[in-house]
Amino acid sequence: MSPRDETTGSLFGPSEAPRDEPRSDAPLADRMRPQSLEEMKGQDEVLGPGTPLRRAIEADALRSLILWGPPGSGKTTLAHAIRRRTKAHFEALSAVLSGVKELRESLKQAEYRRRQSGRPTILFIDEIHRYNKAQQDALLAHVESGDVALIGATTENPSFEVNAALLSRSRVVVLKALAEPDLAAILERALEDVERGLGSLRPAVSDEAVTFLARAADGDARTALNVLELAVTTAPAEADGRRPVDLEAMRQAFARKALLYDRAGEEHFNIISALHKSIRNSDADAGLYWLARMLEAGEDPLYVARRLVRFASEDVGMADPQALVQAMAAQQAVHFVGLPEGALALAQLVVYLAAAPKSNALYMAYGAAAREALESRAEPVPLWIRNAPTGLMKDLGYGKGYKYAHDEAEGVAAMDCLPEALAGRRFYAPTERGAEREIAARLEAARLVRTRRG
Repeated sequence: MSPRDETTGSLFGPSEAPRDEPRSDAPLADRMRPQSLEEMKGQDEVLGPGTPLRRAIEADALRSLILWGPPGSGKTTLAHAIRRRTKAHFEALSAVLSGVKELRESLKQAEYRRRQSGRPTILFIDEIHRYNKAQQDALLAHVESGDVALIGATTENPSFEVNAALLSRSRVVVLKALAEPDLAAILERALEDVERGLGSLRPAVSDEAVTFLARAADGDARTALNVLELAVTTAPAEADGRRPVDLEAMRQAFARKALLYDRAGEEHFNIISALHKSIRNSDADAGLYWLARMLEAGEDPLYVARRLVRFASEDVGMADPQALVQAMAAQQAVHFVGLPEGALALAQLVVYLAAAPKSNALYMAYGAAAREALESRAEPVPLWIRNAPTGLMKDLGYGKGYKYAHDEAEGVAAMDCLPEALAGRRFYAPTERGAEREIAARLEAARLVRTRRG
């Protein structure tokens, strides 16, 4: 007897394929899901006519894919479109709802199906990044043997979230967030469609409201359609049956924007990198924008403060020694008052650091000194700058020849403080920017005194 041919943990229920038509009471985003590749918006770069992926789908010659893109960019929609065109058995699982048991059952059925009838299986796994290493490893042998062609969908960077072996056997397809014109077209289609959309409700949505929603949805078609449905269905009907929705009504339906951000994922590192590099380039406006993106999305303000403290030493350094003082003051302010008030202290620090003269000389100097300490012979401390707390140590020459700098007329003694093998070595190369110019002059003057007296 063959294994049971059903899917547990499926996105679409225990059947070979999902329904072609969503229920009439399904959310608008589900009802308006494109039925074909031709209906899909905004992904022409990878799905346009003549592209390799489009040709593979049309020829029903699909190989394993990893679909990587932000929420609402069309990953599940593309899987639906592939299902409608392929002659292969199509199976769909959610990595949130299914575990190893359900996955192995689906793979067992796929193997049996191929051996008995030669019919291939396309296995779509939504949010594949939620599968652990063991679950992803279970896929590998069946992908290699041809039992399944995998379509994995993920919002996370597959370089970090998908096993390297599985990734090497799949093609990564990057789907981008939808552009505003594409989102506006999707919204207009939903407003006009009487059967699947909102057309039967006689919506009268202003152009300004559509434009606002297309911009505020951040390229997420699902979010845009969900907000549109809420705005139209809650709008009071006028005497003639029309439901007007103006800009203010759309703003109220949208409520607060949920920023795309993952405190443990790639977007976290992308945005902190953008903040750091904007300030390094003395762009206060960009720095404030990326700061706001992090804080308004719920990032820990003390994490941001720690990164800015690092910036004060790494990128400003001795060009403005007050930068570190300002950074620590901002950290204390955030720790003391919290958010939202503490956001202003961080904003003040971002502007200060952006305007400050920049120097990475201190960063480079410590790096060079650290490499020397780690990679070269551990030279002994010169005897004349060793402490001599005991008589034996004095007898051995500890401290002999030490010259007290404060006793010298210029406050500098004729004495080398590096080991003999490193005498004259320079790690710190100050720039001519900001306060570092004066610091450089003072250090050079002291060096000349040591050289002249030496």
